[in-house]
Amino acid sequence: MSILLPCSIIKTLIGIGRVSNVRYTEIRMHIYRARVAKNIIMEFAVPQNAQVQKKCRAIIIASGMPSASNKHGIMEFLAGKGFWVFNPRYRGSWESGGTFLAQSPEKDIGDVIAALPKGFRDPWMRRSFRLKPAKLYIVANSFGGPAGMFLTRYPRVTGVIAISPVVEWRKMGPAEPFDWLYGFVKEVFGEGYRMTRKTWNKLKGGKFYNPATNISRIDGEKLLIIHAKDDRSVPWRPVAAFAEKTGAKLIMLKRGGHLSSSLLSTPRHWDIAKKFMRTLGA
Repeated sequence: MSILLPCSIIKTLIGIGRVSNVRYTEIRMHIYRARVAKNIIMEFAVPQNAQVQKKCRAIIIASGMPSASNKHGIMEFLAGKGFWVFNPRYRGSWESGGTFLAQSPEKDIGDVIAALPKGFRDPWMRRSFRLKPAKLYIVANSFGGPAGMFLTRYPRVTGVIAISPVVEWRKMGPAEPFDWLYGFVKEVFGEGYRMTRKTWNKLKGGKFYNPATNISRIDGEKLLIIHAKDDRSVPWRPVAAFAEKTGAKLIMLKRGGHLSSSLLSTPRHWDIAKKFMRTLGA
């Protein structure tokens, strides 16, 4: 049985004898919501041991696109490992305001990072938070890969784990051809991504939001890339070449297809992530 209440409330009920025979592993974590930087909506999960907010560790998820906005599974997993976890919607996508790709998406993630120490509030739960993470990581998947990579130079970012990241928009795989993808997103996701053909085509130029042509903006020592050779959305060879040029650590799997951030919830790949974070002083 899953109980859809915050763990703190369940603990209180147990303490006063209102509920019994409930295992903590059966209690689903509460996912909070907040608006930051005027028009970015983010969901976030709070670890159960979050007493000292100035000494905490945090992870921001830079999501793939197109994809469902709900990342509760991986958020709960990472929060269970002791991290504050944030899943922002890029500007112009889902509940966030603005036009998608009007500006480079790493600006959206950067604005979330800047908002954490300023404070943010969940209006439904009427709880306010202020966070100054001692360690802050970005898990950047597919479309979100460039956002995470460009933020490796950001002083507040400890490290970035990029999973099946796009590194060169002009060399996409057969599963998601660039020109086809725009029409697919508009038809299937509707107003989930509010963009025009003009804003979408900025990616095609090879300069905007394109890691392969912006190598100097990336700190490879803070970057771990996990990719698969049978990925038909983002070909593996440009990724391997990119990792070599930047000095990033690369884990190349033989199989796995186009990987998602949920990969980290598997024991093998969580161990890889933990070892990488330890090399950065986690």
